[in-house]
Amino acid sequence: MYPPSRKDFISLTLSDPHSHNYNNGKHRRQSCWRKWKQLSRLQRSLILFLLALLLILGLLSYPSITKPWRGMSEKEAWMEVRLKNIPAGVVKPRLGAGAGEAPAPVAEPRGPNIPILAKPPSKKKHFLNRRGPPSLQKSGNVSDTIVEEKQAQEVVQEDEGEQEGKEKKIVSWRGAMIEADQATEPPPSANEKEGAAPPAPVNPADTVPLEVSTGTIDRLEAVREAFRHAWKGYKDYAWGHDELKPISKSFGEWFGLGLTLIDSLDTMWILGLKEEFAEARNWVEKELTFDKNVDVNLFETTIRVLGGLLSTYHLTGDDLFLEKAKDLGSRLMPAFKTPSKIPFSDVNIGKGTAHPPRWTSDSTLAEVTSIQLEFRELSHLTQDPQYQEVVNEVMRLVHKLPGKHDGLVPMFINTNSGQFTHKGIFTLGARADSYYEYLLKQWIQGGKTEEALLEDYLQAIEGVKKHLVRETGPSRLTFVGELSHNRFNAKMDHLVCFLPGTLALGVHNGLPEDHMELAVQLMETCHQMYKQMETGLSPEIAHFNLQAGDGGDVVVKPADRHNLLRPETVESLFYMYRFTKDSKYRDWGWEILQSFNKYTKVSGGGYTSINNVRDPVNPGPRDKMESFFLGETLKYFYLLFSDNSELLSLDKYVFNTEAHPLPIWPSPPK
Repeated sequence: MYPPSRKDFISLTLSDPHSHNYNNGKHRRQSCWRKWKQLSRLQRSLILFLLALLLILGLLSYPSITKPWRGMSEKEAWMEVRLKNIPAGVVKPRLGAGAGEAPAPVAEPRGPNIPILAKPPSKKKHFLNRRGPPSLQKSGNVSDTIVEEKQAQEVVQEDEGEQEGKEKKIVSWRGAMIEADQATEPPPSANEKEGAAPPAPVNPADTVPLEVSTGTIDRLEAVREAFRHAWKGYKDYAWGHDELKPISKSFGEWFGLGLTLIDSLDTMWILGLKEEFAEARNWVEKELTFDKNVDVNLFETTIRVLGGLLSTYHLTGDDLFLEKAKDLGSRLMPAFKTPSKIPFSDVNIGKGTAHPPRWTSDSTLAEVTSIQLEFRELSHLTQDPQYQEVVNEVMRLVHKLPGKHDGLVPMFINTNSGQFTHKGIFTLGARADSYYEYLLKQWIQGGKTEEALLEDYLQAIEGVKKHLVRETGPSRLTFVGELSHNRFNAKMDHLVCFLPGTLALGVHNGLPEDHMELAVQLMETCHQMYKQMETGLSPEIAHFNLQAGDGGDVVVKPADRHNLLRPETVESLFYMYRFTKDSKYRDWGWEILQSFNKYTKVSGGGYTSINNVRDPVNPGPRDKMESFFLGETLKYFYLLFSDNSELLSLDKYVFNTEAHPLPIWPSPPK
């Protein structure tokens, strides 16, 4: 028996099933809330951020939702853009670097001969560039033949523009292309810095051509007027800095060496602009210093600054420029301290150190083989052989290297091994162009005694004729294409328009007459690259139609429609006129100068590169005036229009690839 005090029972509680679920749910919610409250503020913030991010990504995955947003950004982005080297705009297809369109009206009046261009941006993409500095900005100058160049991390376009909308930030140099994050990428300019006010908008006014007669004297004065206008903008808004940004009335800095000023010194002397020259000389004497902690590109600094100082010394006899050149030359020498003797691309002129680009240990062929004229001349003047020895060694190494294709050379060379890399791709455009130019010009500079240079040049021209020269189908225009692993690409950079002048110079110095025949044909093609465009200005890159029929000869892809005020065609027109005296070359040059005045001249001073040579209504100013516009383009215009054949006689001077004249050395006695 159980103890009497114990009571045994079973208690059963029945409840509403709905009430039971409700209470449990409430309990769980309370439990979750307590756990949420137990989290730190940082943890709660992170969770909320992740949830918001997931929601946004989910919405963006639906094109029907994002389409109106994208359309709005295209229309409004230009309202926010600060006209700078890397313009804003989400657009298609990409049009190249520095696509800084200028919007709405500005209060500043225009002079009668100072047209200004601008309109809200058309649909195009952008990226950073340069053949020259930051633009080099040569936006979009991406060869279709470089598909295999993954190590170089460059922009690649598929055949016939299948991926024209895809891009990457790049920096394009005169004879080379490097990544945007290389140490020599220009720092932001004054009004590119965070928080800076946007530039004043520009009024899309009608353009007015420069009214000048066709007489020789008037054309020369027209060039002087163009220079004065460009110089005014530089003096007012960019004095002592590297480049003028004429639309935003500010400046861009690359190396901080006053590139435009030094590049322009000999041009001012040749044009007889004494007052402007005196101001510039005063700056060089009192302000120019190379004792600064800055990385500079060996090639660009050599052709622009060292070449500019040396040529100005020869023209003026002023020792100031020679002393500055000697200081700079000694500071560039660390670039040659490599295992292979092939120089690094970058030098810190203050620290005395050098290095390759961050993305590769290669240098471009144009960089390492287009510094010889300047270093050789520095040795000639100083009687110090070290400068000539290091650059001559580079040429000896390249002369012996395997991997050439009937004299044509690959575009890259490794600074450690001294061997060509990225073999099988051959072009006379960016990264290789001035190699061929300097083969001939070194031979001329040295009194025509260095047979290896002449041998390499002649072999290369035969390789060009054999592998790269083709004719268009419609009008049988002769052009120079590119070769990629035995596949021909009917593409020619504007840079290649140096070739007619170089060929003509060779013939003038006794080389085969058939070189002049090719020069005449190529000169016509370079002329058509301007003439067939609606603005009368050439695109950066042209593709050519190989099919017979009624179509046009020149095809321009959206990425290649920009014009950077380049000199190559005017340069070749100068050589062709000097050697043939055919007035058509002057007339073609005059047409180009008028187009520059009509579509690129900016109110207040300066000229700007443009985005679209096919749109005369909205050419799209890029807000950038390269130093070579004053250093080369306007100088070659002046020499083209001058009747004085002894003005920088081509029997006494050889021009470096930045149009700086250096004396031809007397031939040694036999």
